[in-house]
Amino acid sequence: MLTLNRAFDQAFNGAQGSRVWVPAMDVAERGDAYVVQAELPGVSPEQVDVSFEQNVLTIRGTKPASFDVANDGEMRVFAAERVHGTFERAVRLPEFVNADRITATFANGLLTITVPKAEAAQPRKIAITG
Repeated sequence: MLTLNRAFDQAFNGAQGSRVWVPAMDVAERGDAYVVQAELPGVSPEQVDVSFEQNVLTIRGTKPASFDVANDGEMRVFAAERVHGTFERAVRLPEFVNADRITATFANGLLTITVPKAEAAQPRKIAITG
């Protein structure tokens, strides 16, 4: 379903001239945390905002255009396939996370967000006595 939504977003936003886009994102779970990675090539960390509210992790920001055609009277663009403009992506996480310990790193156009699980959500082995 996400693929279909992305196709509609790209088709309609492109037709209207708007450049709202949805970055590719992976969400994984490991023993002690959820890990979210988003591809943001051409974006600097200062252009990205990450928030967490009501168990929804949201990534939003702005990617600048690669060419400033409006201010360069001599430039003619023959193809413009790379997206730019505002972007937003959100993912709902399970209730048992430690929101105070969420961390984010950014390297080589890849945003990695680590959301630690709360103690109640982590598996534990129960010893049997008797």
